Amino acid sequence: MGRQVTRHLGGLVVALAALGAAVPASAQGQGPTPQTYSTNELVSKGHSFFGSVSRGLALSIEKAVGQWGQPNGYILGQEGSGAFVGGLRYGEGVLYTRNAGDLKVYWQGPSVGWDFGGDGARTMVLVYNLRSVDDIFRRFGGISGSAYVVAGFGMTALGADGIVVVPIRSGVGVRLGANLGYLKFTPNPTWNPF
Repeated sequence: MGRQVTRHLGGLVVALAALGAAVPASAQGQGPTPQTYSTNELVSKGHSFFGSVSRGLALSIEKAVGQWGQPNGYILGQEGSGAFVGGLRYGEGVLYTRNAGDLKVYWQGPSVGWDFGGDGARTMVLVYNLRSVDDIFRRFGGISGSAYVVAGFGMTALGADGIVVVPIRSGVGVRLGANLGYLKFTPNPTWNPF
Protein backbone atom coordinates (compact mmCIF):
# COMPACT_ATOMS: atom_id res chain seq x y z
CA MET A 1 0.00 0.00 0.00
CA GLY A 2 2.91 2.35 0.73
CA ARG A 3 4.31 1.80 -2.77
CA GLN A 4 0.92 2.67 -4.35
CA VAL A 5 0.69 5.96 -2.41
CA THR A 6 4.27 6.80 -3.31
CA ARG A 7 3.59 5.97 -6.97
CA HIS A 8 0.40 8.14 -7.00
CA LEU A 9 2.19 11.01 -5.26
CA GLY A 10 5.05 10.71 -7.73
CA GLY A 11 2.59 10.83 -10.66
CA LEU A 12 0.84 13.84 -9.10
CA VAL A 13 4.16 15.69 -8.66
CA VAL A 14 5.08 15.00 -12.31
CA ALA A 15 1.64 16.18 -13.51
CA LEU A 16 1.84 19.38 -11.43
CA ALA A 17 5.36 20.08 -12.66
CA ALA A 18 4.23 19.67 -16.28
CA LEU A 19 1.24 21.94 -15.68
CA GLY A 20 3.43 24.52 -13.96
CA ALA A 21 5.82 24.55 -16.90
CA ALA A 22 3.00 24.88 -19.43
CA VAL A 23 1.21 27.84 -17.77
CA PRO A 24 4.18 30.25 -17.76
CA ALA A 25 4.97 29.33 -21.38
CA SER A 26 1.46 30.28 -22.53
CA ALA A 27 1.53 33.48 -20.46
CA GLN A 28 4.89 34.45 -21.96
CA GLY A 29 3.47 34.01 -25.47
CA GLN A 30 0.79 36.65 -24.83
CA GLY A 31 3.19 39.47 -23.93
CA PRO A 32 2.11 43.02 -23.16
CA THR A 33 -0.79 44.56 -25.09
CA PRO A 34 0.46 47.10 -27.64
CA GLN A 35 -0.62 50.70 -27.09
CA THR A 36 -1.53 51.35 -30.75
CA TYR A 37 -4.11 49.92 -33.16
CA SER A 38 -3.08 48.08 -36.32
CA THR A 39 -4.61 48.72 -39.73
CA ASN A 40 -6.43 45.37 -39.57
CA GLU A 41 -7.96 46.18 -36.17
CA LEU A 42 -9.16 49.59 -37.39
CA VAL A 43 -10.61 48.17 -40.61
CA SER A 44 -12.42 45.47 -38.60
CA LYS A 45 -13.92 48.02 -36.17
CA GLY A 46 -14.81 50.34 -39.03
CA HIS A 47 -16.36 47.53 -41.07
CA SER A 48 -18.79 46.71 -38.28
CA PHE A 49 -19.54 50.44 -37.79
CA PHE A 50 -19.81 51.61 -41.43
CA GLY A 51 -21.16 48.37 -42.94
CA SER A 52 -21.05 47.74 -46.67
CA VAL A 53 -18.95 50.79 -47.57
CA SER A 54 -15.92 49.36 -45.80
CA ARG A 55 -13.66 49.05 -48.90
CA GLY A 56 -13.40 52.84 -49.06
CA LEU A 57 -12.81 52.91 -45.31
CA ALA A 58 -9.97 50.40 -45.63
CA LEU A 59 -8.30 52.55 -48.30
CA SER A 60 -8.71 55.67 -46.15
CA ILE A 61 -7.25 53.98 -43.08
CA GLU A 62 -4.33 52.63 -45.10
CA LYS A 63 -3.63 56.16 -46.39
CA ALA A 64 -3.76 57.63 -42.88
CA VAL A 65 -1.60 54.88 -41.34
CA GLY A 66 0.86 55.24 -44.23
CA GLN A 67 1.21 58.96 -43.51
CA TRP A 68 0.94 59.19 -39.69
CA GLY A 69 1.59 55.62 -38.45
CA GLN A 70 -0.58 53.57 -36.11
CA PRO A 71 -2.93 55.60 -33.89
CA ASN A 72 -3.14 55.06 -30.14
CA GLY A 73 -6.88 55.82 -30.09
CA TYR A 74 -9.91 56.16 -32.30
CA ILE A 75 -13.43 57.61 -32.10
CA LEU A 76 -16.55 56.10 -33.65
CA GLY A 77 -19.49 58.49 -33.89
CA GLN A 78 -21.94 60.52 -35.93
CA GLU A 79 -22.02 64.14 -36.98
CA GLY A 80 -24.05 66.67 -38.88
CA SER A 81 -22.99 69.86 -40.59
CA GLY A 82 -24.33 72.72 -42.64
CA ALA A 83 -22.90 75.78 -44.33
CA PHE A 84 -23.74 78.90 -46.25
CA VAL A 85 -20.47 80.87 -46.51
CA GLY A 86 -19.87 80.07 -42.83
CA GLY A 87 -20.50 76.59 -41.52
CA LEU A 88 -20.98 74.55 -38.35
CA ARG A 89 -20.30 70.90 -37.55
CA TYR A 90 -21.54 68.97 -34.49
CA GLY A 91 -20.84 65.38 -33.54
CA GLU A 92 -20.70 62.82 -30.77
CA GLY A 93 -19.00 59.48 -30.32
CA VAL A 94 -16.87 57.25 -28.13
CA LEU A 95 -13.08 57.52 -27.83
CA TYR A 96 -11.47 54.07 -27.58
CA THR A 97 -7.97 53.63 -26.14
CA ARG A 98 -6.04 50.56 -25.07
CA ASN A 99 -4.83 51.86 -21.73
CA ALA A 100 -7.49 54.36 -20.56
CA GLY A 101 -10.78 52.71 -21.50
CA ASP A 102 -13.68 54.23 -23.42
CA LEU A 103 -14.83 57.84 -23.11
CA LYS A 104 -17.88 59.64 -24.53
CA VAL A 105 -16.81 62.76 -26.45
CA TYR A 106 -18.52 65.56 -28.37
CA TRP A 107 -17.15 67.84 -31.05
CA GLN A 108 -18.11 71.13 -32.62
CA GLY A 109 -16.46 73.29 -35.21
CA PRO A 110 -17.04 76.49 -37.14
CA SER A 111 -15.71 77.14 -40.62
CA VAL A 112 -15.54 80.18 -42.85
CA GLY A 113 -14.93 80.39 -46.57
CA TRP A 114 -16.57 79.36 -49.81
CA ASP A 115 -18.74 76.63 -48.32
CA PHE A 116 -22.33 75.56 -49.12
CA GLY A 117 -24.58 72.60 -48.28
CA GLY A 118 -25.19 70.12 -45.49
CA ASP A 119 -24.52 66.52 -44.61
CA GLY A 120 -24.90 63.83 -41.99
CA ALA A 121 -22.07 61.36 -41.57
CA ARG A 122 -20.82 58.36 -39.69
CA THR A 123 -17.34 59.28 -38.58
CA MET A 124 -14.22 57.42 -37.50
CA VAL A 125 -11.55 59.69 -36.03
CA LEU A 126 -8.03 58.25 -35.78
CA VAL A 127 -6.13 59.78 -32.84
CA TYR A 128 -2.31 59.98 -32.77
CA ASN A 129 0.10 60.83 -29.93
CA LEU A 130 -2.61 61.05 -27.26
CA ARG A 131 -0.78 61.04 -23.92
CA SER A 132 -3.92 61.22 -21.75
CA VAL A 133 -7.62 61.01 -22.62
CA ASP A 134 -8.04 64.55 -21.24
CA ASP A 135 -5.67 65.78 -23.97
CA ILE A 136 -8.45 65.27 -26.55
CA PHE A 137 -10.40 68.19 -25.03
CA ARG A 138 -9.01 71.08 -27.09
CA ARG A 139 -9.23 72.76 -30.50
CA PHE A 140 -7.58 71.07 -33.48
CA GLY A 141 -6.78 73.17 -36.55
CA GLY A 142 -6.26 71.93 -40.10
CA ILE A 143 -2.88 70.65 -41.24
CA SER A 144 -1.84 72.11 -44.59
CA GLY A 145 -2.37 69.78 -47.55
CA SER A 146 -4.28 67.19 -45.56
CA ALA A 147 -7.77 67.02 -47.10
CA TYR A 148 -8.41 63.90 -49.20
CA VAL A 149 -11.29 62.03 -50.79
CA VAL A 150 -10.55 58.31 -50.91
CA ALA A 151 -13.16 55.98 -52.48
CA GLY A 152 -16.09 58.08 -51.29
CA PHE A 153 -14.69 58.83 -47.84
CA GLY A 154 -13.60 62.32 -46.80
CA MET A 155 -10.47 62.54 -44.68
CA THR A 156 -8.85 65.59 -43.06
CA ALA A 157 -5.95 65.85 -40.63
CA LEU A 158 -6.12 68.31 -37.74
CA GLY A 159 -3.46 68.94 -35.12
CA ALA A 160 -2.64 70.66 -31.83
CA ASP A 161 0.35 70.34 -29.48
CA GLY A 162 1.74 67.28 -31.27
CA ILE A 163 -1.60 65.43 -31.22
CA VAL A 164 -3.12 64.62 -34.63
CA VAL A 165 -6.76 63.68 -35.24
CA VAL A 166 -7.85 62.35 -38.63
CA PRO A 167 -11.64 62.36 -39.13
CA ILE A 168 -12.75 59.89 -41.82
CA ARG A 169 -16.34 60.55 -42.92
CA SER A 170 -18.92 58.72 -44.99
CA GLY A 171 -22.35 60.25 -45.14
CA VAL A 172 -25.47 61.47 -46.85
CA GLY A 173 -25.76 64.96 -48.29
CA VAL A 174 -23.64 67.40 -50.21
CA ARG A 175 -21.31 69.98 -48.78
CA LEU A 176 -18.94 71.68 -51.17
CA GLY A 177 -16.37 74.30 -50.44
CA ALA A 178 -12.96 75.44 -49.43
CA ASN A 179 -12.79 76.75 -45.91
CA LEU A 180 -10.75 77.34 -42.81
CA GLY A 181 -11.93 75.94 -39.52
CA TYR A 182 -11.23 73.71 -36.56
CA LEU A 183 -12.79 70.99 -34.42
CA LYS A 184 -13.17 71.41 -30.68
CA PHE A 185 -13.65 68.25 -28.57
CA THR A 186 -15.56 68.54 -25.28
CA PRO A 187 -16.65 66.12 -22.52
CA ASN A 188 -20.24 67.45 -22.65
CA PRO A 189 -22.53 68.49 -25.52
CA THR A 190 -22.65 72.21 -26.27
CA TRP A 191 -24.10 74.39 -29.01
CA ASN A 192 -21.18 76.82 -28.73
CA PRO A 193 -18.60 75.91 -31.40
CA PHE A 194 -16.12 78.54 -30.17
